[in-house]
Amino acid sequence: MPIYEYHCKACGHRMDKLQKISAAPLTECPECKADQLEKLISAAGFRLAGSGWYETDFKSGNKKNLAGGNDSTS
Repeated sequence: MPIYEYHCKACGHRMDKLQKISAAPLTECPECKADQLEKLISAAGFRLAGSGWYETDFKSGNKKNLAGGNDSTS
């Protein structure tokens, strides 16, 4: 589950909340009880870089495709 960052426009309180992606955003501030809480957009805690991870990344020689597809080298 992702961690979301919230900020209250009324009192300035900031907080992090562990929530499901499908959960509705929080609206009530736990400090001042105003309905002024907004979800902030922040950077992800990880980054996928490079060409990606594929089942063929670490294969060498004439090894077969593990997913059962056609091997393009034969």
